[in-house]
Amino acid sequence: MATLATSERSHTAPDGETPASAPIGWSPGRELDARDWASAGRRLGAVGRCIQWLIGDWIAYGNERFGERYARASKITGYDTQTLMNMVYVASRFPISRRRENLSWSHHETLAALEFEQQDRWLDDAATQRWSVSDLRMMLRISRREGEEGSEHDESSPRAVTCPRCGEQVPLAGARG
Repeated sequence: MATLATSERSHTAPDGETPASAPIGWSPGRELDARDWASAGRRLGAVGRCIQWLIGDWIAYGNERFGERYARASKITGYDTQTLMNMVYVASRFPISRRRENLSWSHHETLAALEFEQQDRWLDDAATQRWSVSDLRMMLRISRREGEEGSEHDESSPRAVTCPRCGEQVPLAGARG
C-alpha cells in the first residue's frame, strides 16, 4: 500500500493552530512493478482531476445539512473561503449527470455562468474539438464579440469562427437553432 509522505516541519495554520503534518508527497509501501506503479498513477490522476467536484459536492451537502459552514470547511480542507464558494457554485451549476468526464473542472468552471443549454452546447464543442481551457475561453470571447457585432448586422452573417488549434471553421455554440 502506498502512503502519503508528510512534512516533518511544524506549520502554523492561518487560524493559529498547528495542524498535523500535511501530505506533501507520495511513497510506495513496497517495491512496485510497472503495472502497479501505473495503477497508482491512474488513481492519483483521477483524484486530482475531480478533487474540486468532490469538495464542492461535500460542502454543498454540509451547507444543506448543517447550514453555511464555509469558515469551518476552510479550516478542515485548508482552502480559502472564496475558493470553496467557487467550488460549490460550479458543482451546483453542473449536477453529476451533466458533468463531462472527458473535460476538466476548469472547462466547466468557464461555462458555469451560462444557461444550461448553452453550457451543454459549449461542452459538446469543447469535447468534439478537443479544446483546452484556454481555447474554450478564446472561443467564448470570439462568440461574445461576434454576438455584439452581429446585433448590428443582419441575421444572415456567418456564425462560425476558426478553431485556434486546427484552423477548421467551427459554428458558434450560440448560433445553433
